[in-house]
Amino acid sequence: MPIKGFQGTSLLDYPGSIASLIFWGGCNLACPFCHNPALVVDQEQLPDYPVDVLLADLHSRRSFVDGVVVSGGEPTLDPDLPGILRSIKELGLLVKLDTNGLRPDVLEDLLAEKLLDYVALDLKTSPARYDELGARGGGENLKQSIELLLHAPMDYEFRTTCAPGLVGAEELSELGRYVSGGRIWVLQQFQPGPSLDPRWREKDPYPVETIRGFGDLIQPYVEEVVLRGI
Repeated sequence: MPIKGFQGTSLLDYPGSIASLIFWGGCNLACPFCHNPALVVDQEQLPDYPVDVLLADLHSRRSFVDGVVVSGGEPTLDPDLPGILRSIKELGLLVKLDTNGLRPDVLEDLLAEKLLDYVALDLKTSPARYDELGARGGGENLKQSIELLLHAPMDYEFRTTCAPGLVGAEELSELGRYVSGGRIWVLQQFQPGPSLDPRWREKDPYPVETIRGFGDLIQPYVEEVVLRGI
């Protein structure tokens, strides 16, 4: 599962920090609202980005880039990920990982080796419904990853896209029980956009007041709730 894309700069989850973005191809979920469908179902049509060129680019950007966001797709599927992250850390850069949490074994190893400075863990829906996203039994792996972050020494956030039909009050309440005591839970507004499932491109997002109500619902479970895209 090679690197499929590289972008120069974006905001990192540290005040005033700038990061480069790396995109991995392939995923172990098939979320119908996914905004990177080519990385999930058509990754072979995308050119690979050579690791040596990537590291050279990052080396040249060290004077104005603080870190790297590792995203996808799902980066933890790549057996070469730890080695690439070691090389990035050797450049003195921070590393943020975007992950769906279905590879807790990989996440545990990366945390143990201190290769991560920030993790954004996507909570797609309640664990019991992960079969609907193409990950049979994936909910149990998600719970393990949540538990790892709850005890991790570094910064992290839980992140949920409020996709109508997959995320509602019932699902958020169930997820809340698993993330209870966590630091940050981000709720993102669903945007139809270039969704993986064409039928989702016609769906209407929740009204803003509904998202704010969801924020009030999950407030007791975590230290901070952040609403994005409203």
